[in-house]
Amino acid sequence: MWKTWMISLSLVLGWSHPGVNPVPVESLIEKDLPYLAEFYKSIHLDPEISLQEERTSHKLAEAMRDLGFEVTEKVGGYGVVAILRNGAGPQILYRTDMDALPMYEKTGLPYASSVEIMKDGSTVGTMHSCGHDMHMTTWMGVARTMVQIKDQWQGTLMMIGEPAEEIGAGSKMMLDAGLYERFGVPDYGIGIHCSPTLPAGQMGYGKGYTMANTESIDIRIFGRGAHGASPHRSIDPVVLAAEMVMDLQTIVSRSVPPTESAVVTVGAIKGGTVHNIIPDEVTLLLTVRTFKEEIRQLVHRRIKEIARGVAVGAGLPEDKMPIVTIPDVFTPANFNNGDLVDRLRLSAGKAIGADQVIETEPLTIGEDFSRYGQTSDHVPTVLCWLGTVPDERLETEDLPGLHSPYYYPAIEKSLQTGIAVTVQSLLDLMPVN
Repeated sequence: MWKTWMISLSLVLGWSHPGVNPVPVESLIEKDLPYLAEFYKSIHLDPEISLQEERTSHKLAEAMRDLGFEVTEKVGGYGVVAILRNGAGPQILYRTDMDALPMYEKTGLPYASSVEIMKDGSTVGTMHSCGHDMHMTTWMGVARTMVQIKDQWQGTLMMIGEPAEEIGAGSKMMLDAGLYERFGVPDYGIGIHCSPTLPAGQMGYGKGYTMANTESIDIRIFGRGAHGASPHRSIDPVVLAAEMVMDLQTIVSRSVPPTESAVVTVGAIKGGTVHNIIPDEVTLLLTVRTFKEEIRQLVHRRIKEIARGVAVGAGLPEDKMPIVTIPDVFTPANFNNGDLVDRLRLSAGKAIGADQVIETEPLTIGEDFSRYGQTSDHVPTVLCWLGTVPDERLETEDLPGLHSPYYYPAIEKSLQTGIAVTVQSLLDLMPVN
């Protein structure tokens, strides 16, 4: 199967326009794999969390300068913009994210991260458990390949390294820093994201909404404290919190239309100090996931109504009504442009065979990539899935997901697939006139 894949890739990517000798792109990728595998491991060994990507961003910037890109650093935090102009043609934005997560790695790999940092007063490990190290390495491999086949495409490559994606802030930071005003509005925006369920060698695409709006909402519940032995003298916020938790579960089951999707999860309950004191207040921490804006607003309204209704029913006065805090900034739902998906699927099929291109279902995880298409310029964007599951894990009943301390990708096969598909996509989007 792998030999057939490589032959198919050779036939597809080894073309050039008349008068120019064909360049065997698959051999360029294969030749580059030792360098890229070491590049991947070096990033994996030195992860940096959101808003702290100083070394990572500089490493990417220097490598892109060496390739001949015009590089600008610190575009919105540690954001990197690398531009390669190659004649008249479309401008394509291709994004990688750069930040890691504050967690200890448990893969047992020889190149596992052992980096520890101080966060919120505690020592915690740091790990690329969402595949951003694979994203960066694929991005670098695509850049290195596109430089070597400049006679096969025309246009402008706008390659960006985004910081702080894990906290849903990076794309907004870069756009607020004038990304499009300073470097031009792209004709298309593309990105890849590691999949912890697709086998390495496959690519997955979905149309329309593929990832959800992601919001963190707090409910501060007030009451009247008392001795635990005298509950009749209290209005117990712990009991009110318990009632709210149960009532919040009816939002999806009884308020959201059955044909729509939403998630309302209470992830934490904070309140009280000791066994025998009824506290004055309790806080609920919620994660809310939706796709459509009207459903998002419906869920917000019902959260507020339920919180107030429970408090009123308990006899609390107006000045002790719950405070529901919904931040203005959140991670927006990712929306893949249908026409662009069709084009990219064809490109992927050319590169790895149509049987390896999978149609994927929407997930309620969050990703801030969609912001690049949600400006007034309405840039068509697509974020696709890169299969990364190693062969030895395919029979595992419980595959580790993203953000798991046990997640890791199949390095070489994932790189070969991601680079080949992305290069072919760029060639098809930026053909030689």
